[in-house]
Amino acid sequence: MTDPNETSESGLARIIAILAFVIVAVIGGFTLGDYLNFETLRENREALLAYRDSHYGIAVAVFISAYVAIVAFSLPGATMATLTGGFLFATFPGVLFNMVGAATGATLIFLAARWGLGERLGAKLKASDGKVKKIKDAIDKNQWEALFLIRLVPAVPFFVANLLPAFLEVPLYRFVITTFLGIIPGAVVFTSIGAGLGEVFARDERPDLGVIFEPHILLPILGLSALVALPIVIKALRGGKSI
Repeated sequence: MTDPNETSESGLARIIAILAFVIVAVIGGFTLGDYLNFETLRENREALLAYRDSHYGIAVAVFISAYVAIVAFSLPGATMATLTGGFLFATFPGVLFNMVGAATGATLIFLAARWGLGERLGAKLKASDGKVKKIKDAIDKNQWEALFLIRLVPAVPFFVANLLPAFLEVPLYRFVITTFLGIIPGAVVFTSIGAGLGEVFARDERPDLGVIFEPHILLPILGLSALVALPIVIKALRGGKSI
C-alpha cells in the first residue's frame, strides 16, 4: 500500500524540479541570447580555433557538453551550436559531435519531462475517452513513423519533438533511435554550412540559414518524410484508423 507521505514528498520533489528547470530555462533564454549568435563566433573565431588546435580532446568534450545543456534546457542557440560544430570540427566529425550533443540533450529533457509530468499525463490519456483517446491510440500504433516524421519535418520545433513523446509514453529506446537517426539530414546541412563559415567570415557576410528550404535540399527531406509516412497511409487504407 502506498504511503501518502511518500506520495506527497514525491509530488513536491517533482514540482521543485519543474520550477528549477523553468527558472534555468527562462534565465538562460534572457541572458544567453546575446552571446550565442553569429557575431560572437565571428569575434572569437581565432581564439576558438587556437584552443581547438592545442586542446582538441578538451575542446570536443566542452563543445558537446555545452550543446547538451543548450538542448536539455531548451536554451536559444541550438542552430548556432550546430554551425559552431561545423566551423570548429569540419563537416565530419563535426556532424557526429553535433548529433551526439543534440540527441543526448533531447534524451535528458525527454526523461525529465516524463518524470515530471509525462507519466501522469500518459496515464490520463490512456484512461480518457473520445477523440483524445483515439489520437493517443493512433499514435501508439504508428510510433516509429510518427517519431521519425516529427524529426524530419523542418516545421516541427526541436523542443516540441523532445517533449511530446514524453507525454505519450514513448519507450526510451524508441525515442533515442528515432532522434539520432531523424536529425541526420538537418545536422548534415547545418554542419556543412558551419564548415564553410571561414569563407563567409573572409567575405564579411552572414551564412544563409534558409538554405534548408531550398528545393534541392528540402525536397529530398520531404520525400524521405513521405516514405516514412507511407506505412501510416497504407494502414489507414487497409482500415486501420491512423489519426
